[in-house]
Amino acid sequence: MKIVFSRKGFDSAAGGGASPIVDGVPVSLPIPAGVASNTSYGALGLGEHAQAASRGKLGEADLCHHDPMFTGDGNCIFGQVGAAQTHLANQGVGVGDIFLFFGLFREEASGEPHHRIFGWMEVERMVHLASCSEEERDEFRAHHHPHVLAMHGSNDCLYVGPGGTANRASPALRLTVEEGPPSLWNRPSWLKRGGLTYHDRADRWLRGRRLKSVARGQQFVADIGRRKAPREWLAEVLEDLRAS
Repeated sequence: MKIVFSRKGFDSAAGGGASPIVDGVPVSLPIPAGVASNTSYGALGLGEHAQAASRGKLGEADLCHHDPMFTGDGNCIFGQVGAAQTHLANQGVGVGDIFLFFGLFREEASGEPHHRIFGWMEVERMVHLASCSEEERDEFRAHHHPHVLAMHGSNDCLYVGPGGTANRASPALRLTVEEGPPSLWNRPSWLKRGGLTYHDRADRWLRGRRLKSVARGQQFVADIGRRKAPREWLAEVLEDLRAS
């Protein structure tokens, strides 16, 4: 089994600020639209939050890249393309693996920005958009998924399966150390150097079970195989994400 730490949503570069925590619930703001979208922040009920987080650069009418897409029936549709998809393919990510979506959040406009896990998906199916059937395309067009509205690249792929978002900003889902910069993470004891892609440098693995995460990059893959400790950690994370 593989766990994919997948960076999503607003940050200082994409959107201009952190996603908010509203009434104790993390609300991930999709990044502004790139290649294709017919979904606005207003349509998702996120207009005011996008305007506040972007300091007025974005608002109700602006289109967003609604991905990952949580469909409301307990499922998730997530598109990847280009170098990010190539990396996932090279790592053998597929059916049965777990995406843990994380992003930059803050409690209030003056709150401390930090990384936290806000959602998950278990891969049940992969749809390669360059070769899938028209019936499959129609299935995802009905959801207005941006990767189906217009191909983003020749290796465009959808990952589909059960998934959802956190109902509370649990301290257990926070990655950033207290009072630390967002990129300085607490790491579980099972996660060690060599066990997370893009993090091979020795100076990233600090004492006190801390990890200096890379500043950019979308997908960090941990191949946990059949090991007990990471599976127990994952079970606790998923239980926290699913808690009401």
